[in-house]
Amino acid sequence: MSLNLSLILFAIASTGTPGPNNLMILASGLNHGVRRSLPHLLGICTGVPIMILAVGFGLDQLFQQWPILFTILKVAGISYLLFLAWKIATTQVRQGPQTNNPPMTYVQAAAFQWVNPKAWVMVLSAVASFTVAEISLTPQILTIALTFLPIGLCCVGCWLVAGESLRRLLHDARKQRLFNVTMASLLVLSIAPMMAV
Repeated sequence: MSLNLSLILFAIASTGTPGPNNLMILASGLNHGVRRSLPHLLGICTGVPIMILAVGFGLDQLFQQWPILFTILKVAGISYLLFLAWKIATTQVRQGPQTNNPPMTYVQAAAFQWVNPKAWVMVLSAVASFTVAEISLTPQILTIALTFLPIGLCCVGCWLVAGESLRRLLHDARKQRLFNVTMASLLVLSIAPMMAV
């Protein structure tokens, strides 16, 4: 029981705090609205549990055998985050919900988890911290993945709704542009701790 409560609190803390996913979904909520950003939200919230299943069922052994793979993945992830920050900063805002950059698709958001350094740290930490060798691994991994799914929907969904709510405050293009540049800058700053991992 206490292990399940700890897992729930870990999932809330790791999916609800600022990071690349939440900063990008906040910007998407502002620029595209909730409805158009739903595929992005679902991609994040199913992509993480899929990673948990993959790591829990053996992908971590691949990294232990070839540690260079994790370094390559981290460099690719940081490079992609910088590219996404540039896209957010340069989004040309128009009056209304349409922008020149379409929102992330489901597949793009789910695939992004595989190059998101924060997602890797979160998934590896969850699998290492909330499994024990004495019991069968399969139900433990499924429990972790199924815990992250609804909690991710709630926590990341709050960031999406907050982004759309900001549209009322940032109703002119200049304010939205400033918001996009700020979100892009925060996304770049969120990369700094990941470089030390």
